[in-house]
Amino acid sequence: MPDLKQLCKFLVKAKKATYAAGESAPKVIENDNSTTMIFIDGDWKYHDNYFGGEPYGGREVVFYGNKPIYIMTYYGSVNKNITDLKSIYDFLQHALLLIPEDNPFRGPKEYQANGLKYLNEFTGNIDNFSGEEKIYQDQELIYQAKYAGGLVDQRK
Repeated sequence: MPDLKQLCKFLVKAKKATYAAGESAPKVIENDNSTTMIFIDGDWKYHDNYFGGEPYGGREVVFYGNKPIYIMTYYGSVNKNITDLKSIYDFLQHALLLIPEDNPFRGPKEYQANGLKYLNEFTGNIDNFSGEEKIYQDQELIYQAKYAGGLVDQRK
């Protein structure tokens, strides 16, 4: 098992290259209608698989030397009154590009642009964490997602 700082650095690189990269990220639509994005760097492999649409849910797994060492599950949606989903998810992708290396779960604790505000609150560390991200427009909650994860398969 590599040290946790290496895992955090890899997660930042992988997440910026996949969903946060937007349309430029390679995606595979699976037979079960889920979407998969994979990023590989040496012995490291990041595998993100999600269902949706609206709402959406999925999981990220990091492998090191073909062994799973980390997982994060997530589930979220945009307020049903919002019709312009693209602008909300574009904003979310911009926030996710600002992923902090010390807590590489989702985006930064706070980000604002174009009249939208992103907030990310979490507890724990890379080995065991949970959190919730929200997007507000003029004080109205228009998006939220919950996530949880940590290290896996660590006992010998």
